[in-house]
Amino acid sequence: MEQSGFLVALESVFKDWVVAPVNAVLFFDVVFWDNGSAGEIELPIVVLWLVLGALFFTLRMQFINFRGFRHAIDCVRGRYTDPSEVGEITHFQALSAALSATVGLGNIAGVAFAVGVGGPGAVFWMVVAGFLGMSSKFVECTLGQKYRVVRSDGHVSGGPMHYLRDGLAEIGWTRTGRVLAVVFAGMCIGGSFGGGNMYQSNQAFAQVAATFGDSAPWLASQAGALGFGLLMAIAVGAVIIGGIKRIGEVASVLVPVMCVTYVGSGLLILVLHASAVPEAVGVVVREAFSFQAGLGGFVGVLIQGFRRAAFSNEAGVGSAAIAHSAARTDEPVREGMVALLEPFIDTIIVCAMTGAVIVVTGAWNDPNAGTGIEMTSTAFATVLPWFPVVLSVTAVAFAFSTMISWSYYGEQCWASLFGLRSVLLYKLIFLLFTWAGAVFAADAVVEFGDLMILGMAFPNIAGVLLLTGKVKADLDDYLARLHRGEFQKH
Repeated sequence: MEQSGFLVALESVFKDWVVAPVNAVLFFDVVFWDNGSAGEIELPIVVLWLVLGALFFTLRMQFINFRGFRHAIDCVRGRYTDPSEVGEITHFQALSAALSATVGLGNIAGVAFAVGVGGPGAVFWMVVAGFLGMSSKFVECTLGQKYRVVRSDGHVSGGPMHYLRDGLAEIGWTRTGRVLAVVFAGMCIGGSFGGGNMYQSNQAFAQVAATFGDSAPWLASQAGALGFGLLMAIAVGAVIIGGIKRIGEVASVLVPVMCVTYVGSGLLILVLHASAVPEAVGVVVREAFSFQAGLGGFVGVLIQGFRRAAFSNEAGVGSAAIAHSAARTDEPVREGMVALLEPFIDTIIVCAMTGAVIVVTGAWNDPNAGTGIEMTSTAFATVLPWFPVVLSVTAVAFAFSTMISWSYYGEQCWASLFGLRSVLLYKLIFLLFTWAGAVFAADAVVEFGDLMILGMAFPNIAGVLLLTGKVKADLDDYLARLHRGEFQKH
């Protein structure tokens, strides 16, 4: 579908005056010397910020990503759940709602792009970043619970816009906390409209049109886009009007089905290619530490893996803390434990599965496999010819789940800036963007939305670093009480 001249001109201005300056802040070029010659690599400074933050949190919390794993599973199973505690949703529903925002098209298309650019070794660094990200999720979601509030309408509200303001005020950083909270909220709203909404609707329609367009040409037309966008807007509206309770209920059903279907298909392919799995693992590890292409090649692979993991699981971005704040518990650390499972599921299971299938089937080295979601589809179709159809359905489900969760994130930040009375206006704007994402190829707006999501990491991690002392004290106290058997199991 072609855009009008006005839209093309508007998009050009937006890219030059809005996207380009933000991009310049989030990315910079690193010049290095390798074998006597100069090289240059684009380093996403926001990814470096996320990875360094995750490494610090892992060390500061004494590898809580490993120590707390078993207890996290027990919490999700409901062994420590008390229905009388404050909150609106269960631990499992909170985990599902947060996962529905991260388990999306990036797990399918983004991983393939990372492998296509950086090679199989990117999968290894993706998994490493996923383990580190578990600690980031623990810290930020613990703080989300610790500083949550009950709004005048009776609903719970929490997240970086609260703990940055109130938490930093407690340690004497009042003005800094207020500024960081406002910056975070503004970026989260922008991200909810772009990367959390328009991009999802746009890519879901593109996959459906590509799969069924030959048999139903009208589907790939502008009329088809209008209908698809309208249906998505109606479906999303039917869920988000019910708030976090409805979102949690839908996500708790949709996310497990999506993950089981996608991961199950991947496991089937790995079983059928069992003889090639050891060699594929060897290729991934060998390429992860290979200097065959020089220092630049090694750094490039490492950056691609870390970048994909950071974009996928959003650990350190602060978004998940908004969903986990609504969980029914009186123990902030307990919800932090639940949250650390997110990067494990999103990155170490789903993303790694995508990467493994691409490597095992040889699609990463096939010039005819395409890029992004096309490469993933080709990899699966080599064994499962019907998978492109399943992928289309999965893409729509992934997009839908991401949109309903990001609508809640944006709504909470909107309310913190503009008040509860204007929340309905936010929802209407969000649904308009849902429709627009399928109808218009607004690349600049989508790119800006993605940049906003990544930009959220700057104020969030800055504040969380200052508050880690409080989290560490709470963690030590919680684990001591847990070991003494003070918590009743159900």
